[in-house]
Amino acid sequence: MPPHSTGAAVDTHAHVFRPGLPLADARRHTPDYDATPTQYLALLDAHGLSHGVLVQPSFLGTDNHHMVDALRAAPDRLRGVAVVSPDITDAALQTLADAGVVGIRLNLIGLPAPELHAPAWQALLARVNALGWHVEVHLQAQRLQDVMPTLLAAGCRVVVDHFGRPDPALGVSDPGFQYLLQQADSGRVWVKLSAPYRNWQAPACAASGWLATQQLLLAFTPERLMWGSDWPHTEHRHVASYPAARQWLDAWIDDPTQRRIVLADTPLQLFQFQGDKK
Repeated sequence: MPPHSTGAAVDTHAHVFRPGLPLADARRHTPDYDATPTQYLALLDAHGLSHGVLVQPSFLGTDNHHMVDALRAAPDRLRGVAVVSPDITDAALQTLADAGVVGIRLNLIGLPAPELHAPAWQALLARVNALGWHVEVHLQAQRLQDVMPTLLAAGCRVVVDHFGRPDPALGVSDPGFQYLLQQADSGRVWVKLSAPYRNWQAPACAASGWLATQQLLLAFTPERLMWGSDWPHTEHRHVASYPAARQWLDAWIDDPTQRRIVLADTPLQLFQFQGDKK
């Protein structure tokens, strides 16, 4: 076990925002409530979690400044995943890195896949790799084949959101989910055990999450899986809560050693909580 994992636990997926921030023109959700860094850190403390990862929400687009401010205010506890355009400057990328950003996100729900083969995107992926970052993807399982081969061919480390977003009606039988399982052999794909309610309706979401977790454990082992709360559960606050999200992981993985790897060892390393950030 890595030397810094004792007593550590990481929530790898949360968002912070407040009303009045500039919003992306193309967005699926417009929150009318606060999700503040102070609230989030208090939730981490209340649930015995030492670290958290802030993910830029889709409705804020490429304006990462609010997330960056939160990272700078808690540099020992927080890391970030930003949304950027391929024409971002090297200086702007370095500013994000200095603040604690360790990856970029491609949130493609409701959007076409970008032209990842295009020179601008290939150049961005090379710069992401040079920084030691990963690429996080959020899209339906059936669309994973649209982006993952190119990302892996570019040498990227890939983090897949929310169980890979299998089709609710098909669950683990979704061919896209089965494709995701096959990517475990690459050694460069991680999956977040998070937000089952984005895939399956309550109350079945917890049980369906358990079934998906068992298949992911067999394919990826705990060394390639992580847990995230998805706080503040945007669009799903009526069926989710932080305590429930944390309890789901205990139900999905009852082996304490495996759970420790998922909660601590794997995310501490991937999100660069241990040692100096690159």
